[in-house]
Amino acid sequence: MKKQILFLASLFVITMTACTNDSTKKTEKNTASVTTSQEKKNAEYAVLSFAENEYNFGTISEGDIVNHKFSFTNTGTVPLIILTAKGSCGCTVSKWSKKPIAPGEKGEMLVTFNSNDKPNQQIKQVTITANTKTGKEILKIKAMVTPKTRTVTSATPVSK
Repeated sequence: MKKQILFLASLFVITMTACTNDSTKKTEKNTASVTTSQEKKNAEYAVLSFAENEYNFGTISEGDIVNHKFSFTNTGTVPLIILTAKGSCGCTVSKWSKKPIAPGEKGEMLVTFNSNDKPNQQIKQVTITANTKTGKEILKIKAMVTPKTRTVTSATPVSK
């Protein structure tokens, strides 16, 4: 009887050890397969690499219209296609090439800021929709806008 129990216990230990090693190997294979699949998916995106993501115009006068060109490179492996570039308000306008930008090629995006009726500190952003991994990229512009001097009209005195 002792021999049978010893035999069954040994068989149980061998079975459990064999299952553990086999499942570990399967998990490693699945993980490697998923990693390779993710790497392939990552390689299928354009990468919009800007020289700078933010620009400060410094101090400007209210009513000034200022421009800045943001330079970028497509460091991805597929052509970059910029679908839209929208400002956070009507005061920012973007201009860019509508043609696809091949991997390794450079491009520019012109951002214009109209400070009319925008006194004091201004922080605006341009949201770019493109075929990048996240699908959206953001540029920021800043300016300290010196307000226009406004004339105050005095009220006419009331007659007694």
